[in-house]
Order: sequence, then structure tokens, then C-alpha cells
Amino acid sequence: MRRPADAVTLAAMFTIEHEFDATVVTLVDDAAAHRQEDIIVTAFDDCVTIEQLDPRTDTMQKITLSLAQIADLTASLNLPEGVYLRNKPDAPK
Repeated sequence: MRRPADAVTLAAMFTIEHEFDATVVTLVDDAAAHRQEDIIVTAFDDCVTIEQLDPRTDTMQKITLSLAQIADLTASLNLPEGVYLRNKPDAPK
């Protein structure tokens, strides 16, 4: 099927950079009237940081998540509403 000449394909844009002590992923928001600032996700051996520029104060806002919190977030993405308890890998069974 042929696309109209004025049709635009939208695609998510992100970058991945491997630095000495971390992997850095930058998520670029689609250009739109409600566009948010880019998000920078930095994965270290023991934590993950998420940073975003606050245009009101012109400062970077940073959130630090432990690896356990990242595991919880990952597990939660495909679950229905509710309260859950995640078993730790090293916990006795």
C-alpha cells in the first residue's frame, strides 16, 4: 500500500553510550506541543539514575533507584492493579 506524500512516520529516538563505569541511555521525547525534556538513564553496577532538566528552574532533577527497585519496576509493568511481594533471589524458599 502506498503512503500519501504528506504522511510522516513517527519513531522513538534514543541513544546508548557505554562509558567507563556506566551505560547511559537518553530518551528523546517526540516533537509536539506537550513535549517534555529528554530523560537520561544511567545504569551503574549498584544503582540506576534518571535525570531530566526542569525548564522552570533550569536545573537537572535526579532520581536514584536501587537495583531491587529496578527489578520491582520491571516486574510491575505487565501486572494488573494490586499489591505484590517480589521474592528476592537469595531468599530461602
